[in-house]
Amino acid sequence: MSSTDWLSQGTLVLASNNKGKIAEFEKMFADLKLPVEVIPQGKLNIEDAIEDGLSFVENAIIKARHASKISGKPAIADDSGICVPVLGGAPGIYSARFAGEHGNDAANNEKLLHKLKPLRKDDAPIEGMFVCVLALVQHAEDPLPQIFQGIWQGEILEKARGENGFGYDPLFWLPELNISSAELSKEEKNKISHRGQAMKLFKDSLK
Repeated sequence: MSSTDWLSQGTLVLASNNKGKIAEFEKMFADLKLPVEVIPQGKLNIEDAIEDGLSFVENAIIKARHASKISGKPAIADDSGICVPVLGGAPGIYSARFAGEHGNDAANNEKLLHKLKPLRKDDAPIEGMFVCVLALVQHAEDPLPQIFQGIWQGEILEKARGENGFGYDPLFWLPELNISSAELSKEEKNKISHRGQAMKLFKDSLK
């Protein structure tokens, strides 16, 4: 089985119902001009998988297999989040539900700021990183999922800044650009983000 056999299937299911992720992926997949139609799982009435893995890799594979099993098509899934070393890597795989309610960006951001407040020392920056793992399965029982990982290094701001993006973007500071992730345009973000990096590796695998 070739790693690109899925290209002949006509369809690739995007195993996500996250509107922010879907918007970014649709732009990146459009730029790739693949000979397949990329369909978000919601259009096939596929609900989210139960993410009970302990790592980004495990959860990405779980989601991809879930979408592939229900659709009967190849599937690609993203599991991503923000990791803060001084918090032991949290929120990590729990980024989307850090404050309890899944996908409540404002509450998640507020909880992260609250957790970091007592740990801040003078003007010392608090490091953070966005992580994205893509998992591609050619069928639900694919024994060799293809994995593509991107890591985006930055710092965590003391308050939100910027209106673009989603998730923790308003708190993610890029010191080399003197700008937050939420102040980047979609095009700028896709070029350098964790998701953009993982997608570049995915693109390279097609050569």
